[in-house]
Amino acid sequence: MNEVIPILIPSYQPDERFIDLLKALKEANLGPVVIVDDGSGSEYQHIFKEAEALIVDLGGVLLHHDINRGKGRGLKTGFTFIMEKWPDAIGCITCDSDGQHSPEAILSVRNEMLTHQNALILGSRSFDGDNVPRKSRIGNKFIATMFRYVTGNRIVDTQTGLRGIPMDFMRILPDVKGERFEYEMRMLVETAGKVPVIEIPIETIYDSVDNHQTHFNPFKDSMKIFFILLLAFLRFVFSSLTSCIIDLAFFQIFCWILAPHTIVYTLPATILARIISATYNFTVNYKIVFKSEGNVLKALARFAGLAVTWMFLSAGLVTGGNLLLPWMPDIIIKMIVDTSLFFVSFKLQQKFVFGKGGKKNDDL
Repeated sequence: MNEVIPILIPSYQPDERFIDLLKALKEANLGPVVIVDDGSGSEYQHIFKEAEALIVDLGGVLLHHDINRGKGRGLKTGFTFIMEKWPDAIGCITCDSDGQHSPEAILSVRNEMLTHQNALILGSRSFDGDNVPRKSRIGNKFIATMFRYVTGNRIVDTQTGLRGIPMDFMRILPDVKGERFEYEMRMLVETAGKVPVIEIPIETIYDSVDNHQTHFNPFKDSMKIFFILLLAFLRFVFSSLTSCIIDLAFFQIFCWILAPHTIVYTLPATILARIISATYNFTVNYKIVFKSEGNVLKALARFAGLAVTWMFLSAGLVTGGNLLLPWMPDIIIKMIVDTSLFFVSFKLQQKFVFGKGGKKNDDL
């Protein structure tokens, strides 16, 4: 059986920790290693020459970008090379060049890939230790919480650079948007409905709580990641908003058509308009928002049941609100109720109606 799993290391202006990592990989006979020099500049070429000498015995290759293009582009360059060089490989392992990933952690990911060859393997750090910088702890927990709400997947370390990527999944990654650090988040979002995600615990390594060096911009890059997740949720908002517009438009059209023929025209107009808007809403949510691959008829039945339940629940809560808060305008009560139900509906559709998200290991 072919057990080739190249190790891909995108690197920008590395220091001696990079060389220490390569020496350890060589000693552990882990490889082949593919390095992407992401436009580090002439002053860093002595480091890359030493790196190239270390990986040559492992069948490694050093690739160069003329200018700095970002970590995402570095990963894409590596993926493309690996798919051409080792088309029958199980996949590849990505890791960082700043010393955060030990050979033992890389080996753990490799062993997990051999067992689960179709899964994305994440080497996940714990952020509860005293050696973790405060900004890293807060930032990772915030992003992980938001990621779980938006995607339905519980991932402890959404920003880990240590990943075991199966070949089938790797084939679609060069076309995924993103050139810099946000690319790794887009990769995780892309797993939904396509590939299971498995997390394994790894050691959390920082040189110093106060002086850990990274090219990750805490504000700029975190905002990019935040907006990727926000955009994923806004697809649901757009689907619901346009569904509401369609409902109102067709309600008016059917009123114009039916009014000359019957006194009771609002009821059939409401029903027909709701059928059309609900069909549109279901189709967009199924194909675009949640990208479901489940049985469409079962999903449709669950969607219809949820819609009917939500209609009666909304009416009941608004009525109850009117009785408890008679001084508050009806429209305000309805806005509060429907907004609350909107966020709950997102989670219910995600988990029970469309069944979004791959399998994962929750044993961390």
